[in-house]
Amino acid sequence: MKMVKSLILGSAAALVAMGGAQAADLPVKAKAVEYVRICSLYGAGFWYIPGTDTCIKLGGYVRIDTTFNGGIYGGPFWSGTGGQGNRFRDNFNSRSRMAITVDTRTATEYGVVRTFGQGDFQFNNFGSSNPADLAAFPAGASNALNVAGGGYVAVEMVFIQFAGFTFGKSASAYATPWNGYPGNNNSFLLGGPDYVTGVNNIQYTAQFGNGVSATIGLDDPTVFNRTSVLNLGVAATPAGFAVGAIQATAAGANAYGGTHVPDIAGNIRVDQAWGLFQIAGVLHNVTASYNVLGVGGVPNALSEISGHPEDKWGGAVTAALQIKNLPTGAGDDIKMDVTYAKGNTKAVISTSGASPSFAMFGGTGRAGAYQSIGFGQTSDAVFLPGFLTAGLTGDLKLTEAYGIRGAFNHNWDPYWSTSFWGSYAAVRYNGSATDILSAKGQFCASFNFGKVVSADYSCNPDYNVAQVGVVTRWTPVKNLTFSAEVGAFFLDQKFTGAAVLTPAAPKPTAVYEFRDQSTVFLNVRAQRNF
Repeated sequence: MKMVKSLILGSAAALVAMGGAQAADLPVKAKAVEYVRICSLYGAGFWYIPGTDTCIKLGGYVRIDTTFNGGIYGGPFWSGTGGQGNRFRDNFNSRSRMAITVDTRTATEYGVVRTFGQGDFQFNNFGSSNPADLAAFPAGASNALNVAGGGYVAVEMVFIQFAGFTFGKSASAYATPWNGYPGNNNSFLLGGPDYVTGVNNIQYTAQFGNGVSATIGLDDPTVFNRTSVLNLGVAATPAGFAVGAIQATAAGANAYGGTHVPDIAGNIRVDQAWGLFQIAGVLHNVTASYNVLGVGGVPNALSEISGHPEDKWGGAVTAALQIKNLPTGAGDDIKMDVTYAKGNTKAVISTSGASPSFAMFGGTGRAGAYQSIGFGQTSDAVFLPGFLTAGLTGDLKLTEAYGIRGAFNHNWDPYWSTSFWGSYAAVRYNGSATDILSAKGQFCASFNFGKVVSADYSCNPDYNVAQVGVVTRWTPVKNLTFSAEVGAFFLDQKFTGAAVLTPAAPKPTAVYEFRDQSTVFLNVRAQRNF
């Protein structure tokens, strides 16, 4: 009996102890769970950052594209190894990119405070196996960007908006609403300004109601609004090639000075149901470094004491028009813009990156000529340091340019669409080849120096470019698009005859006929937006 009693008492004690231990482990009070709340104030995709009144949207895209007979993103072979068409040229070039965007907005008594940023994680080859052309980045790590497992991060827009002001890297007030993309996929449609990846600026936008607005801003022109200032008294670096091949496909050397004054940009815009119209302008300060420079524009011990030309103001104006509600179909539209520039050629010969100069080689039927060549040198201004006996002033002579571009965009059905696009642009150096006091005369004096030319040779640095193309897109499911784009580029250069030239290797020193050139490309792309 005693044994049974002991067992019962022991079991009871154990149960009591176990129950006490379990009670001690229970939480005193569970915290309320903070669920993510949808923010409907600014459109789809926004949600409140927990514990704040700030809405955030994460987005971006993954894009894979390959260009045949061209550079990445549909870059025509208009200079460098591609323009030469030599054995180092890659017949196709590819890029893989993942873009990540972060957009935050907070309602305040001053209006919405917005921050936005985009980073592009990307990998691509660089269009040539020529050791002279391989990229070196970071410094000392030759070709580090396109080795297996390589790649880099590119920064596009990064800005803050508050009470009508924008601070940071954003599209200039001078940019068209579509930048350089009225309907094309490629990033190289010339004929107007292109600020698609942004420029450091400060700007203010005023809304007047009924779709009317105006923006004024100050831009940093260092990266996105400069081409070159040519010192024609210096040995040249040919367009698209490394230092060393003197005056074969170029005249002078780039002698841009430092950035002294920001660009002053502004626009007036009208948005209506029928489309939009915008007129925009920009003022650009053109500065030169020194009169005396070494090969390629490198300064030397004589540069500072040699003096320099006085700065000059240039600028550009662009009118942009979009027409919606076309009878051809729902969502169809026409976008176009026209531009005139003086001393601001980047407003016309513009891509999503740097402004190109052109050096293209092709076949020839001329007796004794090795090949043909067409080239066009892009600049904001030229100057030839003055010699009193020649009556030269050494002042900056601003280059003029004008262009037009546009596209017709058509939707066949909810899944298929096509865009037909094109552009035309011209660059002009004033004066005549025989007037040494004019831009054209000074350019030709520099280019002709020491050359052996044919009897029918004539010098004229003016040139025109034209582009046409078509892109068709298939969107089988929402936010997934496959596209194919075919484009053609035409260079109408104004030199005639032939000359003995020494282009960059591997081209030989030989007689080259001056002739217009052209090229075509095919770009295929897959893109998933999210």
